[in-house]
Amino acid sequence: MIRRRIRTWSRVLGFLLVLYAAFRFTECDPLLFWERRAHLTDIVVRMFPLNWSYVPRIFLPLWYTLQMSVTGTGLGAVLALVAAPWCAGNLSFPAVPRKILRILIQILRSFPALILALLATFLFGLGSFAGTAALTVYTFAILTRLNYEDIENTEIGSYQALCAMGVTPVRAYFRAIVPEIAPSCLTNVLYLLETNVRHSSILGYVGAGGIGLLLNEKISWLEYDKVGMILFLLFLTAGVIELSSHGLAQLVRGERAVGRRFRHAMICGLGLLFLLCTVTVQPPDFTRTSPAAVRRMIGGLFQPDWNFFLDMSSSGVGYLLLETVCISLVGTFVGAVLAVPLAFLNTSRFVPKPAAACVRIVIMAIRSVPFLIYGLIFIRVSGPGAFTGVLTLGVCSVGLLSKRFTEVIESLDFRPYDALAAMGVPALLRIRYAILPELFPAFASAILYRFDVNIREASVLGLVGAGGIGAPLIFAMNQYAWNEAGAIALGLVLLVWLVDCFSSEIRKEME
Repeated sequence: MIRRRIRTWSRVLGFLLVLYAAFRFTECDPLLFWERRAHLTDIVVRMFPLNWSYVPRIFLPLWYTLQMSVTGTGLGAVLALVAAPWCAGNLSFPAVPRKILRILIQILRSFPALILALLATFLFGLGSFAGTAALTVYTFAILTRLNYEDIENTEIGSYQALCAMGVTPVRAYFRAIVPEIAPSCLTNVLYLLETNVRHSSILGYVGAGGIGLLLNEKISWLEYDKVGMILFLLFLTAGVIELSSHGLAQLVRGERAVGRRFRHAMICGLGLLFLLCTVTVQPPDFTRTSPAAVRRMIGGLFQPDWNFFLDMSSSGVGYLLLETVCISLVGTFVGAVLAVPLAFLNTSRFVPKPAAACVRIVIMAIRSVPFLIYGLIFIRVSGPGAFTGVLTLGVCSVGLLSKRFTEVIESLDFRPYDALAAMGVPALLRIRYAILPELFPAFASAILYRFDVNIREASVLGLVGAGGIGAPLIFAMNQYAWNEAGAIALGLVLLVWLVDCFSSEIRKEME
């Protein structure tokens, strides 16, 4: 018992030391932020009153954004469902394809949607097709990983029985395994759809279509009343998607019953929406793509500049990756600390329903703003550098972790809490002894997942001067310096792999 406590406190102390080192490395300065806090509201104040006359101009780019999100999420989900059994280690699929696919998935997971979109523009030209292709690949990589992990945690007795009866592994998979993982899979698809709407709203920064083109233009021209209108419509769109996702998730979990006709009508409506979005996607433009250019790009990516990769100076890959990790670590920590009280205020179990609804609207508003917009706002406060990246990822982490934490809280068994309440125990003590012990593993898992996401998002914050490895990667790709881009990409793949291994070890410790 004593050894266990010593080990636990040693780990806590070690984490605090690492966090402090990352805090110092990113030059976080809360006093500077407080002194310059007035600059934080400049852009926000200039967004109001909203320019309602600009609404008709927004609808078509917003449709392209939804189009990319729906098509990319749908296609990626289908491909992931097909690829997942080939990656699962407990099914009777060949081992060689499994190893190759897992390596491919690990590589693809290492890159944020914005980098994939920039790469797609070199292959398919500018426009929404490149954005759709990027979101498809992004969704495919994320969902394939989640699906095969669900498969490996699923009882496969019925699958083995079908295979023993002579059914092919593929047919047995769709008959026995898919129904088991369907609820979790649909939940992940809905979550990624909401995420992809935010991603697609900034893909225009690299010419991949959607409302990001318009958003980038209006920010560059300092037309903040129009920027505010765009963000308001994005907020409304995110709200509709979240409410729809919540309703669908309740149907899947059996928490809400509907008639057969309504269920069929809903399925047909979703199918028609996906079909409409898919068939109306802008076709690719190959007029500026040549086989020679593609060969140079592929050759450069697979022949990285080793001098640049091994450079230990402040402009080398190692230093930039370290900065990216530190930004992600501190940003995730700040977001998690702020998200915990918001999560408790976001559920009617602890506060009145009107107050919880107001907090939920605030959290939804935080999530609906693209993270690059936060970067542009915070850079006016803290200036270019890693501190801006920390502030940006901190706010983004608040939005998503608050939602995850709230879902965990609402799924708890509250009988011990209610029993303590009946005994007259104060609310804070009831939370301390009846709620927090049950929440810690789920909260830690959500924080680890968010840290993994922040590593990828931090890799593009350099686009707005917020530090990290993103700016050198994007500049190298725009300048066709594919050898340098290959060195940075290799470093990013290795970094995400190491973080993934670290997260897996922590999860094993918590089990």
